[in-house]
Amino acid sequence: MEQTQNTNINEWIKTEIEEAKKNTISGERLPALTLEEGKLTTFVVDASKPFEKWTDLNDNTVKKIIPVTHEGVKKNFWLNTKNPLYSKMLDLILGGKTEFKVLRTGKLKETKYNLVD
Repeated sequence: MEQTQNTNINEWIKTEIEEAKKNTISGERLPALTLEEGKLTTFVVDASKPFEKWTDLNDNTVKKIIPVTHEGVKKNFWLNTKNPLYSKMLDLILGGKTEFKVLRTGKLKETKYNLVD
C-alpha cells in the first residue's frame, strides 16, 4: 500500500514539475507595476516585441506581462487578457500611442482600470 501511495505522489509531483516548466517567464525579470487605488498612474509601454504570456494555473486565467517604464524605472505590468483595459491598450498601441494614464478604482474582484486622456 505504501509503495502505491509513493508512486501516486511521485506521479503528480512529476506532472506538477512539467507544468511549472511550461509556465516560465523567458523575458527580463522586473518589478511589477502596481496601480494604487484612487491614484493616477502614468507609464510608457514597450511594444517592440510580443508580450509574454502567463497562465495562472490556480484560476486558469491568462495574463500578459507588458514591459513598461514608470517614473523612469522599467517594470512589468501583469494584466489579465479578459480585462477590458488590455484590448483598449492594444487598439491604442496599434494607433501609435504608447503612453498611458490609468486610474484604478475598487479592490479585488471590484477593481476597475480606467484610461484617462
